[in-house]
Amino acid sequence: MSYEIVSRPHEQNFIDWSKDKPEVLVLTADLTNSCEVGRWRDIYPDRYFSMGMAEQNMLGMAAGLAREGFEPWLHTFAVFLYRRPLDQLQMSIAYPSLKVRLMGFLPGIMTPGGVTHQAIEDVAVMRSIPNMTILEVGDATEAESILDIAHAIDGPVYIRALRGEVSRIFPKNEPFKFNTARILSTGSDITLITSGIMTEEALRAVPLLQEKGVGITHLHVSTLKPFTDPIVIKALETAKYGVITMENHSIIGGIGSAVAELMAESGSGVALKRIGLKDTYAHGASQKYLMSEYGLDAKALVGEVEKLMSQEFNISESELVEVRTVSVHSSAKAEAL
Repeated sequence: MSYEIVSRPHEQNFIDWSKDKPEVLVLTADLTNSCEVGRWRDIYPDRYFSMGMAEQNMLGMAAGLAREGFEPWLHTFAVFLYRRPLDQLQMSIAYPSLKVRLMGFLPGIMTPGGVTHQAIEDVAVMRSIPNMTILEVGDATEAESILDIAHAIDGPVYIRALRGEVSRIFPKNEPFKFNTARILSTGSDITLITSGIMTEEALRAVPLLQEKGVGITHLHVSTLKPFTDPIVIKALETAKYGVITMENHSIIGGIGSAVAELMAESGSGVALKRIGLKDTYAHGASQKYLMSEYGLDAKALVGEVEKLMSQEFNISESELVEVRTVSVHSSAKAEAL
């Protein structure tokens, strides 16, 4: 399995997209190049605001700008959009339902920066906030097409964004569709729901499982709130052995919880297995190491399928396609964090 690797898909695309939208502004918190808006700043200097390491002030400023008819796009690491400035996020932006776009880079365990930089509970927090829409980028195509989706939403939007070197899994002519899952395969044994970087990881194991005779309906989900997609609801109803979710997030409060809520409300009688962080903090290490260490990889998926179907498929680690790794010092990244 190999995909085109796109270097910084957000950078030039956001510049081009913003050209005819004078209401679009960028606010950053001392992470301009790290969030791929350094060149945007140079091209649109009058629409760029550097707020320093003061996220609470940045969210308050964004609220004021939105009330005046502007559309602020905040670019920083995901953790800095909801942990420290949660009160400003809730009261200044979400409560009045203002059109502020929160671009959260490095979601989950995608950084060696450790717990201070790993947004492992952001979806849980954001799902609980009224008026908030949550989107997640899964590849370069979605990184490029998510802008129009977020722009059209009347209210605050939080985006789990990707930066640096990003795989293109989906064709360029198949853009992001709001609250609509991508159907990657169909089968009646297992329903697999993945999001973000976990979709690429799952695709290392799915073909091998299918070769063993496992019928898998695999859905890639990029709209995390609202979570009312009829495609997802139907797929949950047709799983013979059970449902598996994979997320770059804690298993508490994220997609696994959202799926559990749908299954409970519909009276589903099959089991649910949640792949994600098991109520723990991660630590600083490479993405590949952390995914293996905490059971967020293709091997973990094979194991959960085996449990649900009470079978062993004898798929070795060597059979699972080599994980694509991006060095933290890649030329496409501004810094190791």
